[in-house]
Amino acid sequence: MAAFATFLFCFVVDRYVKMRKATVLCLVVSVGCCIGMIAVGGLQSQHWSAEQMLVLYSFAWTGLTIGLLPYRKPYLEYREEQRRGIRRDGYEFPKWCPMVTVSSVIAAGLLGAVLVR
Repeated sequence: MAAFATFLFCFVVDRYVKMRKATVLCLVVSVGCCIGMIAVGGLQSQHWSAEQMLVLYSFAWTGLTIGLLPYRKPYLEYREEQRRGIRRDGYEFPKWCPMVTVSSVIAAGLLGAVLVR
């Protein structure tokens, strides 16, 4: 489940950014976060098991991937502008996009926490 969540996240990043370095960086960061979650879970007073932390990681990463979906259209438009040589000082995303991302990560994390107990 954790491997699929990592693959899904890296796949979405690869489809959006289309830069192998960014995809590899996301893979390395994802693996680091997974290992970090397992380590922190073991240090907690409740002593979360590795299996429980993998479930939480999977749900959180799936929530993050779902939360990135609203960014697709504006990001691809900005990327196309950059490809054509149009440079802007700043790029603005709709104000609701970060709220969707945060909400989906929180909802997925809570669902994962409910399933782990």
